[in-house]
Formats: sequence, structure tokens, C-alpha cells
Amino acid sequence: MTETASQQVRFTVPEMDCSSCASTVSDALAGAAGVVAVDPAPTTGRVTVEYDPSATDAETLAAAIEAAGYEVTATGGQRLEDQSVWTGPRGLKTAASGAALLAGLIILAVPGLDRELITVLGTAHGLSDLAFITATAVGGEIILRNGLVSVRQRSLDIDFLMSAAILGAVAASLGFGEGLYFEAATLAVLFNIAELLEAASMDRARNSLRELMDLSPDEARVSRDGETVTVPADDVAVGERVYVRPGEKIPVDGTVVDGESAVDQSPVTGESVPVEKTVGEEVYAGTVTETGYLEVETTAAAGEHTLARIIDLVEDAQANKTDREQFVDRFAGYYTPAVVGLALLAMLVPPLLGGAWGTWFVYGLTLLVLACPCAFVISTPVSVVSGLTSAARNGVLIKGGDHLEAMGEVDAVALDKTGTLTKGELTVTDVIGLDGTTETDLLACAAGVERRSEHPIAEAIVEYADERGVEPNPVSSFEAIPGKGVRAEVDDRTHYAGKPGLFEDLGFDLSHVHLATDGGVAASAPPSGGGPADPDDCPRDDCVDLLAETIPDLQQAGKTVVLVGTGERLEGVIAVADEIRPGAASMVERLHDLGVERVVMLTGDNDRTARAIAAEVGVDEYRAELLPEEKVAAVEELARAYGDVAMVGDGINDAPALATATVGVAMGAAGTDTALETADIALMGDDISKLPYLRELAMRANGVIRQNIWASLGVKAALVVLVPFGLVPIWVAVLLGDAGMTVGVTGNAMRLSRVRAD
Repeated sequence: MTETASQQVRFTVPEMDCSSCASTVSDALAGAAGVVAVDPAPTTGRVTVEYDPSATDAETLAAAIEAAGYEVTATGGQRLEDQSVWTGPRGLKTAASGAALLAGLIILAVPGLDRELITVLGTAHGLSDLAFITATAVGGEIILRNGLVSVRQRSLDIDFLMSAAILGAVAASLGFGEGLYFEAATLAVLFNIAELLEAASMDRARNSLRELMDLSPDEARVSRDGETVTVPADDVAVGERVYVRPGEKIPVDGTVVDGESAVDQSPVTGESVPVEKTVGEEVYAGTVTETGYLEVETTAAAGEHTLARIIDLVEDAQANKTDREQFVDRFAGYYTPAVVGLALLAMLVPPLLGGAWGTWFVYGLTLLVLACPCAFVISTPVSVVSGLTSAARNGVLIKGGDHLEAMGEVDAVALDKTGTLTKGELTVTDVIGLDGTTETDLLACAAGVERRSEHPIAEAIVEYADERGVEPNPVSSFEAIPGKGVRAEVDDRTHYAGKPGLFEDLGFDLSHVHLATDGGVAASAPPSGGGPADPDDCPRDDCVDLLAETIPDLQQAGKTVVLVGTGERLEGVIAVADEIRPGAASMVERLHDLGVERVVMLTGDNDRTARAIAAEVGVDEYRAELLPEEKVAAVEELARAYGDVAMVGDGINDAPALATATVGVAMGAAGTDTALETADIALMGDDISKLPYLRELAMRANGVIRQNIWASLGVKAALVVLVPFGLVPIWVAVLLGDAGMTVGVTGNAMRLSRVRAD
């Protein structure tokens, strides 16, 4: 029998804004038939459900969520609705409840307005009581409904606690004549206000994610059946041609097939300067054309383009709990039962010892209000979501709050050289003709010999010749010499291009060359027997030690040397180098300022080149000629010496070292599947200066998280301690202990959105 493949659906549940709410929603879904897994994300108000389509469907699952007391506003890939919490059903009921509460207060305040209406169980009830009961009924309806769900699910959450407090106040008023209708009404109104404030605060955090979603346009202009039509961006298929006018957002990932324009890529890569795009170059959804017109051939389907993947990864990242979040959850599991127990003791023990029943009952109700640690529990995740979305807007994709937290605590940073500290694009820097060979002749020969090679150095030489209009010499019988260079026939003569060691193997004595009559330099050619040249053939006062002077000077400048010549004559020297990224030196200095103890460069390049790059960039140390497994060993050694280590590389060649480090950071991840999937953190562009921004953001995030945790915990603890002394009215417990701290920790977390990359 064939098993039915499970499916996934994502619901938007705006009122699910804390771990207690998420637990209620999860329990409601887990009890539904056909549900395989539930993954709630309260910081984004989303819940993802994996289910068996043969046993249930999305509509049934949505109904299960709503039966638990939470409204579902969207399903599937629909965007979060930008709806004010104050105009929703709860907001309107809260307004009506507040009006009834205010009416009751006015009746009490104005002499002669309050009058007795009815006597119940021996207790007289007046007009003010009726107003307070009305306020309790209107405002308490949603609280009691949610509290009933909590009872069914055996959840000791805020809805259950508030329901118990409200019902207790009403029962005490009816059965014991304690006159707690005002307290019941106050609880109903203020708790609803607190919940609305909490929802509004969470909306502030969620707005940062909405901003990412809104970067991608809803519509695209495409060619179909010979006509240009406007269609939903989600309907554009791979291979279709999209037309983008100046100033418009590009709706798809694709390749430019016509036109040219400067494109603002900051929404994806964080680059502050627009990038020129011409035919054959990649563009990303959500980026903006500046001045030109582009025709783009789509390369990624709807929901699979780079921006969509960033949004998905940011949302998924919020489900990865940090160590501090796990601590908070564990602590909350003990805090709530302890305070509930304390509330029950306050209600029962002092009255038995002679205390006033009504007074201690109110104290107990106040403790029940303080028993739910909403602000405490939400203090960390709201900070994490703010940090993650702030990073995404600045071109840094962080795959989880745990990685954000770890980046703020690393003590050492290991940097790959090629493609990280340098651009990874070799270019020719020096062309030196020897023995009368001109620069043009040397380039023509070298480009001809190297044209068939796939080595990056060969590509740099060929490109350099092309840029200068030098036609490569025709060659035949090409052969690569592994680890040394290449050999080819040029004009029926065998030519070589490669490392100095290749020419030493051919018999050249590179330490004895003489100046040519035209000012060039000629190496001592080997005799016909192929043995070493006679040093005496080179008069001492005309000699140049190429091996000890010219070549080392070039290598010490961070350049790679290629010699070109035949078996009898050395024709010239070509040097290539990988240009250091702008800002690399200031990046290293800034990392030190931000508390990184050690910055190390790891490279497979030769020692002289590595030394030159290390000196220019200013790293604390370098390690050269490393194989991939040796980079892993270097990272492990740094971890033993300094603790947490971040490894920064290209995400592909450095994958083992990235995986070994505490935090793996991939460079230039935009459009690169491997980097997006494997790295802990991905710098979407090639801007190495984003690394100090990442470090600063992580440090600030850790600071904000600590502030939120201790502030919310401290305020709750202080209020709990002060309740038995009569210093905390019930309205203070609701507004300060619940709503006030929730708004406070959220506002503090939002400060992270102001951290900007320089």
C-alpha cells in the first residue's frame, strides 16, 4: 500500500505572540487528526503544520486553531496582514468594557447616582455594580473563552490565571459580599489593554519582517503570445522574459538579456553603491533599477528566488532557540507554579490566622496576575527577531539566534585569503621582457600558450592581453605540466610558461642572468647537453640574480611569478596578484576594537605571498600553504587557545573549516545555493566591511537580551515581594507587570534595528 506524502501549510495567527500562546496553538493542532508535526513561531505570528492530506486539510486545521481562541488571518504563502489590533474584535470589546468601567466609576463618584437595584444571596447590588458586571462580562468574554481552552488542555497559562482571578473576584462578591466587582472589571479591562499593547508591540517586531516581504513587487511585466502583459509576480515561470523600466523593482531572479542599468542591490546584498548591470549579469528580485531599462530572463521560480529564500531562512531562524531562550523557558516552568502556589497561600493562610479575608483575597488575585511571565518569556525571542531582520536588511543572513549570540562572544576570527581578504580575481601587475623581448611579444606568446589552460593565472594573462588588444600567438600540441606550468608549440618551437622551478628543471641558472644590450635581461641558456650553464659566461658586473632579487621582490609584494620562454631562451617574467579588498585593513582594526582577541589569516598560497598580504591587512598572524584539512586543524587549534572561533570563507572551498568553527561565515552568498545552505551566517555581498557590523550587532543583541531578561525578571520579582505589603494595586500588576514590561522589552529590542553597517 502506497503511503500518502505529507504536506505543509503555514498559518498567520497574529494573536499568537508568546510561548504560552504558541503552546496553546500547538496543543490544539497536535490533537487534530492527521497532524504530523507543528512548528509555531510566536515572534512572527506564524505556525507551520505538517499533515497527512488523506486525513485532514488546511481548512480543518485552521478551524482547530480558531477553536483554541486564536484568529487565523492568512494561510499558505500569503503575507502578514497589516491590520491594527485596536480596530479588531478584541479592541472593540475592550473599548466597550472600558466605557462600562468608566460609567461605574462616575456613578460611584457622583453623590446620589448609585442606588440599590437587587439583593442576591443577602448582598445588595447597586447601579455601579451593574456597570462593573457589564464591564466584566463584555471584556471578560474572550478571556474566559480562552481560559476554558486552557483548562481543556491543562495549561497553566495567562488566560487560565486571569480567568481564575476574574471568576474569583465575582464569586467573592456574590457569595461573600466582599464587593470585588470593581476589581473584576478592572482585571478584564486592563488585561485586554495589556494584551492589545503586547500585540501592538509584537507588530513592531514583525514589521521588520514585513518590510523584507514588501521588497519584492507583486506584479511583473512579461511577454506572452507576442504581447507585453502585466501578471502576478508569482505566475512568472523560469525562462520567461521580464521587462523592467527605470526606477522599478526587479520582480525575479534572472540574467540580463538586453539593456543596461545601475541597480540598487542593497535590499539583498546590503551594498550601498548601485552596481552596473549589463547583458549576461545576474540580478535579484527586490533590487531596483536606477536609470536604465532591463530585459531579464527568469532563472528562479516564484518563492525560490534569493529574496524569498532570505525571508524563509529568517523566519526559520527564529525557531532556533538560543541558550538564553532555553534558560528562560526552563525558569518560567518553575516560576509560574511557584507564584500560583504563593497566591493560594496568600488567599488561605492569613485569613485563617486572623487577617482580613477580602484584603488577602485581593492580594492573592494580584499574585495570580503576576504569575504569568509573559514579558520575561518574550524578552529574548523579540530581541532575536529584531536582530535577525536588522541583519537581513543590511545584507547579512543569520541562520539562527544561536549564531547571532555566538558571534557576539567569539574571541578569535580566522579569515580565508582568496575571495575573502582579496577579491579572488587575479590580474596581471607586471610584464618584464627579457633578452630583447618586447612586452607585446611576451604577452602574445604567453596568452597563446596559456589560452587552453583553465588555471586562474592563465585566465588572468589571457584577459590582460585581450584588454590591451594583443593577439595571442597560434599554438599547437598544448600540454599541462601538473603543479609547474604548461608547454605548447609556438611557431614550431616549444615554449613553456610556469613557475620558476619549471625553468630550473629545464637547466636554466636563474641566479646568473646578464643585461641585454637593449636594456633587457637575458638568462644564461643551458648548453646543448642540457646541463647547467657556466656561471663564468655571465660577467660579474653585468649579472642580475633573478632568483634572489627580482622574483623574491615580486613575491614579497604578494604577487605570483610566471616565467615564459623556450628550452634555450628565457623571454620574460609576468607577475599576477589578487587585489586586496578595499577596507580589509580597517575591518581587521575594527574587529580588534570590538574585542576580538586574535585575527588570523589562513591560506593555501605560498608563504611569501601570504606574508605580504598579512602585513598589508594587519592580521595578528598568518598560516600559509595549508590544505583544507590543515585549515580545519588551524581552527581547532585557535579554539583550544582562545575559545569561540568564527571562520570566514567563500562557503565552498572552506566548507570543512566553516563547519568546524563555532560560527561559519560565508562571503558573497547572493545567488550561491551552497553558501546559503551550509553557512551559519552569510554575507550576501562581497563586502568584508560587513564583518565588524555583524560583530557589533551581535554584541548589542546579547546586551539587549541580558537587559530584557533581568529587567523583566527583576520587575516581576519586586512586584511579587511588595504585594503582601499592600503596595501593589491590582491595576499596577496588570499594567506594569504585564503590559508595561512587554512594551518595554519590545521597545528595547527595536533599538537593534538602528544598528547600521558603515
